[in-house]
Amino acid sequence: MEHQPDNEPIYVISVAARLVEMHPQTLRYYERAGLLKPTRSSGKIRLYSPREIEQLRRIQRLTELGVNLAGVEMIIDLMERMEQLREEMAQRERVLREEMEQREREVHEESDRLRKQLEAHSRPPRTIR
Repeated sequence: MEHQPDNEPIYVISVAARLVEMHPQTLRYYERAGLLKPTRSSGKIRLYSPREIEQLRRIQRLTELGVNLAGVEMIIDLMERMEQLREEMAQRERVLREEMEQREREVHEESDRLRKQLEAHSRPPRTIR
């Protein structure tokens, strides 16, 4: 079976609603409220991605905890921002690690160069007979 990307829209609203055990009208309401934006097919059919299904599950968990939709929106926005920051941090960490590895190579090369230079100058002079 071929792996689908998380953001590829593959579920029509009836399937998406069944997956999250919600009424399709609830999904439409969440769309109107701006909590998610499913892709539309050329025939204007709503298509939901696995990522949006997970988003619906988050909304469901939060509302079950008593959070109103304005609060859900704020929480989701904060969670998305945290994920962006995590990704940015991971990218910066990769860049810093690469720079550190480059610096270590340069230090080793310079150390080798200096050691060879020192060895060349510290050899006892040859006596000519």
